[in-house]
Amino acid sequence: MATAVRELIDTSRDALRAQFRRDVLTGLSQQRKAIPARWFYDHRGSQLFEEITRLPEYYPTRVETGILMAHATRIGRMVGSKHHVVVEFGAGSATKTPLLLGAIWPAAYVPIDISGEFLSESCEALAARYPDLPIYPVEADFSQPATLPAEVGQHPRLGFFPGSTIGNMEPMAAADLLRSMRRTLGAGSLLLIGFDRIKSETELVCAYDDAQGVTAAFNLNLADRINRELGGTIPRDGIAHRAVWNDERARIEMHIAATRDIDFEVCGRAFAMAAGETIHTENSHKYDPRSADTLLLAGGWEPLQGFGDADDKFMVILARAIGDELTA
Repeated sequence: MATAVRELIDTSRDALRAQFRRDVLTGLSQQRKAIPARWFYDHRGSQLFEEITRLPEYYPTRVETGILMAHATRIGRMVGSKHHVVVEFGAGSATKTPLLLGAIWPAAYVPIDISGEFLSESCEALAARYPDLPIYPVEADFSQPATLPAEVGQHPRLGFFPGSTIGNMEPMAAADLLRSMRRTLGAGSLLLIGFDRIKSETELVCAYDDAQGVTAAFNLNLADRINRELGGTIPRDGIAHRAVWNDERARIEMHIAATRDIDFEVCGRAFAMAAGETIHTENSHKYDPRSADTLLLAGGWEPLQGFGDADDKFMVILARAIGDELTA
C-alpha cells in the first residue's frame, strides 16, 4: 500500500516550485511586502504546524476535535447513507480525518495538499488504519480548482476543510476559494468546514505567539525555505516573528519583521528592508455565526447546520452546494 500511495502522488511539483518562486519575488517587490501563507508548508513547516496544534495556547485543533467527536453521529445522519468520496482540502497530517471517516461510509478518500512528502506520510498512516479504503492523494495547491482522480467515479462528494484554514484568506479570496471548491466537488456535494470564532485579543495573540516559540519557528521557517530553495540570503539574525490582532479586520496577522536594516538576495535579485519593516505572511480571520454564513453563501454554499463548543471558541458548519438537494 505504501508504494501505491507514493505512485499516486500527483506530479505537479515543478509547477509548484515555479509558483513559489513567482509568489516570493512578487511579494518581496511590493511596497508592503507579503507572501501567501500556503508556502509555509514544506515538510519542515508541516512538521512545525503539527507541533503548534499540540501547544497549550493553540486551542483551535483541540476544540474542533472535541466538536467533531461530540457531533460525529449527527453529522453522519445529515450526510446520509450514500457512499461519499471525502475530499480533504489542505489535508496535512489528516489527524481529524478519522473522526469524519468513522461517522460515514466513505467510498474513497482524496486528500489534497501542497506538501507532497508530508502528504505521502499521512496517507500511509491512514492506509494502515483503513486498509479497505481507497486513498487517492493529490499534491496540489487546493486554492485552485483540482481535477479529482478518475477512480473516484460518480459517487457524491463531501468536502472537508477543517482547522479554520478559510480564515487565512481575505474575505473576497475566501469566497473565491469556496467557489473553487464547489467546482472541484461538483453537483450534489456537501462541505464540512471549520471557522474560528472572535474572542479576546489576549487569547488570540497567545495562540499565535506561544511561550515555547514554536509558532515563531514556523513563521521564520519560510525565510529558511526561501534561502534553501531560491538561493536566498535573508539573514536569520536580522528578522523576528511578530503576531498582532487587527481589530478593524477581525484577524490575527503574522509578520516577519526586520530587527535592523537588512539587504539580501533571492534568485539573484536584490532586496532591502528597513528596521521595523515586515513581510506579511499570514492572516487568520475570525468569524461569528452570521459572518460565517454570509461567507458561505457568497461562495455558493448553503449552511445547513452549525456545531459548536460550550465556550463558543470554534464552530464547524455543514453546508450544501446551492441549488442542490440534500437527500438521505
